[in-house]
Amino acid sequence: MADSVHVALLRGINLGARQIPMKKLAEMFAEAGCRDVKTYIQSGNVIFKAANPSRAIAQIGKALAARFRFDVPIVTRNAAELRDVTESNPFLRAGKDAAKLYVVFMADQPEKSRVAALDPARSPPDEFTVRGREIYLYCPNGLGRTKLSNQYFDTKLATTSTVRNWRTVQKLLDMATND
Repeated sequence: MADSVHVALLRGINLGARQIPMKKLAEMFAEAGCRDVKTYIQSGNVIFKAANPSRAIAQIGKALAARFRFDVPIVTRNAAELRDVTESNPFLRAGKDAAKLYVVFMADQPEKSRVAALDPARSPPDEFTVRGREIYLYCPNGLGRTKLSNQYFDTKLATTSTVRNWRTVQKLLDMATND
């Protein structure tokens, strides 16, 4: 079976003391058997090919903890899933400003009862929509001012998540689909 293209989204790196050089990160992916490894910006975005991405990610997670002395949640999507994310953004379809759009990538699909319990008025004028393993955010005042944080969604939905702005999501798709 041919290697498939995946995107790894690492949460919370290169903030404060949690520094991981992208060159070292790319080397760790290669050491885990990944091919054609590329990183994008300093916030933990890695495009790679692997025959068994789950095994590679598990190995990378352990290596990161051992080398850098902190756990790094890693959420992955394959190229087709990332394309679906870009084609399914309800806020983009509604004509919202793309510069104020974000995607929360969750490790697991949350239970419907947990999604239903989310408070849509938690952080006005911010809006969100949960679709599968993604939460689409519209934050007109910026992500730094919203109460729709990773901690809120992770706690309420019993998952682990990481956020990317819309421009980054589009760039990652471009990198994953164009060699």
